[in-house]
Amino acid sequence: MEAASNPLSWDNIPSMPPSAMRAVKDITFGSIAGMVSKVFEHPFDLTKVRLQSQVLDTTARFNGPIDCLVKTWKNEGVRGLYRGLPAPIVAAMLENASLFLSYSELQDVIRRINSQPLSHDLSLPQLALAGAGAGAITSFLLTPVELVKCKMQVQMIAPKPLSASIPESTAAAALDSSVAPISRPLPGPIAILMSVIRTEGLRGLWLGQTGTLIRECGGGAAWFATKEFVGTKLIKQRGSELTRKDILPWESALSGACAGGIFNFSMFPADSIKSTMQTEEDLRPRGSNAPKPTFLGTAKAMYRAQGVKGLYAGCGITVARSIPSSAIIFLIYDGLSSRFG
Repeated sequence: MEAASNPLSWDNIPSMPPSAMRAVKDITFGSIAGMVSKVFEHPFDLTKVRLQSQVLDTTARFNGPIDCLVKTWKNEGVRGLYRGLPAPIVAAMLENASLFLSYSELQDVIRRINSQPLSHDLSLPQLALAGAGAGAITSFLLTPVELVKCKMQVQMIAPKPLSASIPESTAAAALDSSVAPISRPLPGPIAILMSVIRTEGLRGLWLGQTGTLIRECGGGAAWFATKEFVGTKLIKQRGSELTRKDILPWESALSGACAGGIFNFSMFPADSIKSTMQTEEDLRPRGSNAPKPTFLGTAKAMYRAQGVKGLYAGCGITVARSIPSSAIIFLIYDGLSSRFG
């Protein structure tokens, strides 16, 4: 007797071309992987943003990542450690869905340009090129979400209302990081988003785009190339006839962990400059008539303030959290691809 088919199988979705089916899988698997990893890493990302945003301050609020985590826990509790979480979850889902979808599609583009069959395995430089292109595409989706996220993550340490267009009743009062915060309503992601649009227009949502583009383009190349290189090396140790599809869960996790560390360390200065630009008006307001921060201008100011050290503020905790986070992403993505691919 023929076994009954699984009604939840991807193969039972009617009249969908293979390319469209693969795109749906990339979006779905990437979104799930990104969401799970972001819940794990958010407190460390919040710490990174707060350390990055104090580089241009005359007096540092925090003495390092541990001090930042302890003070945040003491003054704001668990809720403070997860402040601004909805925006990062949306960003992580968008980022990973876009990255994996674009990465797959760009690989096919490279194969077509080189008149190669779609089943052909690309070289490592070609995979890095596809990763860089995927990162570049993804950066335009990420910048607005990261702008909202960064503004939310510095709400409790902002010395004045986050925006003149946000009512005083919802604005943050002046606050020293060592003093317990006053209980008060704070603007949520939608309020912050609408405030930016009202004051800066739609273009204001892409403040820091240059930094995001550099980080995602270079980081995407490093992330995918490192994962493919390490993963392939591990697979080939078990048998030269095996392919990338034969990767084991622990191999996905280990290669993903290596990729996460390389990504974040190599592109960290660009991320620091971006975060500083996106929190500049909240932490060091200069008035509505002051020129907007630029990527090069902010980079120079950070270098003058603290040298190379300032460009790597929060790097240690970022790399530390990115290793397990990236391992989780590829473990979930490769696992779902193997199970439902």
